[in-house]
Amino acid sequence: MLRRYLPTPIRILVVLATAAGAVTAGLALAGPASRSPEREGPRPLATYSGLAAPERVLYDAAGDRYLVSNVNGRPLEADGNGFISVLSPGGDIVDLKWIAGGKKGAKLNAPKGLAITGGLLYVADLEAVRIFDAKTGAPRGEIAVPDATSLSGVAAAPDGKVYVTDAGPPTGRLDGAGTEGVYVIEKGRIRRVADGDQLGRPHALAWTAGGPVVASFGSGEVYRLDARGSRRQVTRLPAGGLAGVVAAGDSLLVTSWQSSSVYRGKLGGRFEVAFAGQTSPADLGYDAKRGRLLVPHFEEGTVDVFELR
Repeated sequence: MLRRYLPTPIRILVVLATAAGAVTAGLALAGPASRSPEREGPRPLATYSGLAAPERVLYDAAGDRYLVSNVNGRPLEADGNGFISVLSPGGDIVDLKWIAGGKKGAKLNAPKGLAITGGLLYVADLEAVRIFDAKTGAPRGEIAVPDATSLSGVAAAPDGKVYVTDAGPPTGRLDGAGTEGVYVIEKGRIRRVADGDQLGRPHALAWTAGGPVVASFGSGEVYRLDARGSRRQVTRLPAGGLAGVVAAGDSLLVTSWQSSSVYRGKLGGRFEVAFAGQTSPADLGYDAKRGRLLVPHFEEGTVDVFELR
């Protein structure tokens, strides 16, 4: 457990030196910032603080580390100041701005979804998927998605295909046309798998043995997409505003902004609250090595670590 790295259950400041200079970041054990006062939930093992609108946490098994996308501003604004942080499972913010917009040729506006395959890190960033070396963080190109407005979720399949969602603008419409869609990148080329309002503003993605699973922010549904882009096993959760989904064993964990909760369940079955009191929960990460659920809190600038049983 993370407690052994901290002498007492109080907030401490960790001052870190990075290549870019000194960075001050916070780590709090069971900190209160990300807990809703209306609904008490399980206390986290620890809380990483000092982040900037964290949207997605990815467990990088090869590097045994956590990567966090930071929007650092408005989620639909191309401001060039987004960044990706590296956290250690031991409790440190190793590099707050490992990859940052304007740093070493990197371009990041409002990074959200993350996935790694073939030694490359794929990042959903508004209208394009940015690609970086998964070890060094060096830019390795980008793939533009025509007409996209809010690329959000990313998931990598074992065969190297990368799936991406476009949640569309906040209203679901832009100049009279919706942009909701799901795409797949294969051999450097992107094609549309599914589109239309029936997708319910698809926000997050997870890869499962049955294929890609989508969590929809607008409709409050999770579903699997088949090879033809049709929705299968459509399951409505008790609350909407679904912003994150991750597979853990044979279960799915899904975040809901509407209820400030993380739900757990299976497609076609019931989803029940696993972690209540989670304010502004974004796209989840799962550390399979340690059995930990990683919950980013967008508005609080924190990431909570929970033991998943």
